[in-house]
Amino acid sequence: MSRPTRRQAIGVATGAAASIALVGTAATSPGAASAAPGKTKAPAPGPAPFDEVFQGRRIQGAPAAADAHAHAQAHAQGNAGHGAVYRVWIDGRELHVMQHGSSGWSSAINHYERFATPLDTARTAVASLKGAHVVPFDHTA
Repeated sequence: MSRPTRRQAIGVATGAAASIALVGTAATSPGAASAAPGKTKAPAPGPAPFDEVFQGRRIQGAPAAADAHAHAQAHAQGNAGHGAVYRVWIDGRELHVMQHGSSGWSSAINHYERFATPLDTARTAVASLKGAHVVPFDHTA
């Protein structure tokens, strides 16, 4: 039977120390202390639905229903199973919106700008369209 080398022994000791430190940090995190055992926190609510007229255009937005299109849109955005898909319409035509983690929302009209909510995204898209219609977004193209 061969004996472990000094390098292997140091590797094992370092790994054990790191895992003990990691467990200690996780146990003292603020979220761990506030959650009751056996109970999970409710997920943070998504953006609220909206329906309003802005600059003469009707804008609507709501979380997408669990249909095939919403699943395809989530998959195309890389969000399959990771958060809700949100849909926005301007005068009944869908405006493609994307959520960028915690950095905000953007649309196909204002792709390089970030907005706090889908409502802000839709309002800015209406202003940018200057009366033009939204062209349908085809995620399969």
